Amino acid sequence: MIKGFKDFLLRGNVIDLAVAVVIGIAFTGLVTAFTNNIINPIVATAGGTNVNGLAFRIIDDNSKTLVDFGAVISALINFMIIAAVLYFLVVAPVNMIMERRKRGEEPEAEATPEDIALLQEIRDLLRARQGGV
Repeated sequence: MIKGFKDFLLRGNVIDLAVAVVIGIAFTGLVTAFTNNIINPIVATAGGTNVNGLAFRIIDDNSKTLVDFGAVISALINFMIIAAVLYFLVVAPVNMIMERRKRGEEPEAEATPEDIALLQEIRDLLRARQGGV
């Protein structure tokens, strides 16, 4: 049962789905920042100029016309950082494990505990004894 669960997790579908969800959430932040800080002000040009860093107002007296490139760049940087962390901490290691599995280099199973080895030896001796009778 554990092997089946391990195969399910390492099949790739679960990992790909988890990465897609996190990337989707990060991308949502990027799209939201782009929409709120570039598209919405252009649409709201019916109304100021307040230069604040990488932000400017298309119409001086209308706060809804603020175009904030800084917020979009921040969201893009955030997205790139999240994507890089996911790639290097999740995708690359899983790809490496999957490649090893394809080559047949399955990681060694844990050593059998002494009590189980002893029980197996007793079982084998009993079988040999029954066969000899």
